Amino acid sequence: MDIKVLIVDDEPGMRTVIKKILQKTSGFEVIGDTDNGDEAISIFKEHHPEVVFLDVEMPIRSGIECAKVFTDIDPKTIIIFATAHEQYMSEAFQVYAFDYLVKPFKIDRVMQTLDRIKKLNKPNYAEGIDKIIKHEKGLDKLMIKNKDGISFVDTKEIVLVQREESSTVIYTKTDSFTTSISLTEIEEKLDPNQFFRSHKSYIINLSLITKIYPYGRWTYIVKLKNTEKDALLTHEKYEEIKRLFSL
Repeated sequence: MDIKVLIVDDEPGMRTVIKKILQKTSGFEVIGDTDNGDEAISIFKEHHPEVVFLDVEMPIRSGIECAKVFTDIDPKTIIIFATAHEQYMSEAFQVYAFDYLVKPFKIDRVMQTLDRIKKLNKPNYAEGIDKIIKHEKGLDKLMIKNKDGISFVDTKEIVLVQREESSTVIYTKTDSFTTSISLTEIEEKLDPNQFFRSHKSYIINLSLITKIYPYGRWTYIVKLKNTEKDALLTHEKYEEIKRLFSL
């Protein structure tokens, strides 16, 4: 199945250039393009593209504002900023953009980024972790309130917690629980020796990590036992984990 792409840029000519590059590259499908942030958010909510090419300076909403909305809906959205302004790179870093292209960019530069995206599901490298962290408190539970009532979640069963569709979802070995409680509130209730805030949108169970490999320019993917879900890990948190497991 082709990777769905949304193009957001207030320059019609630039949208055309990016579309032509994508048309020449197998494996991608442009599901929409627009010149403003509000329409981009509407298209994103309807079609859930995996990749967004995003300008920074646009009418109504900036690209940075749009990126925050996109990644709150789906933290793994691949954001590629394509802008004439280098000074926004630090802000792009804050939303963990996959890449930052400065206009005018060369076609080969875009092709390199597209090739990296296609290889994401076929990682050729991984970092093993040998140290085992055990959690044996036994009866610790989280009380989760949602529209269906109250659920009690055994913390030792939690694999990861993530932001998803603007809500917080707790994944256990056998179930999932959706709540409006913030990730920070949940983090405060979990054992910091067992659970790790790997990214603004993820908390992971350290004892269930099986593999870590590069994802974007500033992020990594974490694979975990007992789930098909995976998590994002920032570069700073990656360095923290390396130090933690080397103790």
